[in-house]
Amino acid sequence: MDKKTISRDGTPIAYQRTGQGPAVVLVSGAMSAGGTVAPLAGPLADRFSVIAYDRRGRGESGDTAPYAVAREVEDIAALVEVAGGDAALYGISSGGALALQAAAAGLPVRQVAVYETPFADYGGGAKVRAEYTENLDRALADGRRGDAVELFLRLTGLAEEMIQRARQSPMWPPMEAIAPTLAYDNAVMGDGLVPRDRLASITVPVLAVAGGASPKWLREATRAVAESAPQGTYRILEGQAHMVDPNALAPVLAEFFTA
Repeated sequence: MDKKTISRDGTPIAYQRTGQGPAVVLVSGAMSAGGTVAPLAGPLADRFSVIAYDRRGRGESGDTAPYAVAREVEDIAALVEVAGGDAALYGISSGGALALQAAAAGLPVRQVAVYETPFADYGGGAKVRAEYTENLDRALADGRRGDAVELFLRLTGLAEEMIQRARQSPMWPPMEAIAPTLAYDNAVMGDGLVPRDRLASITVPVLAVAGGASPKWLREATRAVAESAPQGTYRILEGQAHMVDPNALAPVLAEFFTA
């Protein structure tokens, strides 16, 4: 990230801007920073001015206690201001839930596109989320960052063998470093269920995209997002899973953002 803007509470937010045209702000998901979504900038930059940023508490951005989801919405507002006062939003996973919150809050955005917002809208989903929240809060309060990362990886469905292998890998220390932000994403996700009332208040077009190779519950949650927004559209990207190929997703986003 080569630039910084200051959010309303004084927190510096690092970002990079690529390309020319109408602005699009990219919002990353849990356990990731702006570099995770930055590969989308390449295939979009010939038609859009793409802003990728480090969410607060990650990468080169600052952090200010106490955390509130409203502060992250203010971070996006600061980036929209950098973009000239108007932008489209794209968010992946819990970053999509944050982008939808920003739109519902009335930020000056043209459209919102999300990829696989992981709302647990299935039987027992709210209980799973509540148990995760309790265990995550306890692990972070005790300073057990590694345990917090394990809890998150289990929530995503990663096999136990893979989790233990990850613990021995070079990527583990960086994951532990940003483990406190798991609480931020958890707050963004609320009770884990599709926030239908909030989505019904969004007045701009919403595109909700899911991968055809992703689990059924993720596809259904994504469909529910589209159906809950007054101007919602649901799309399936065949052959894609949660780790979506930027080159497969970019044409779908470009079509939506130019509609």
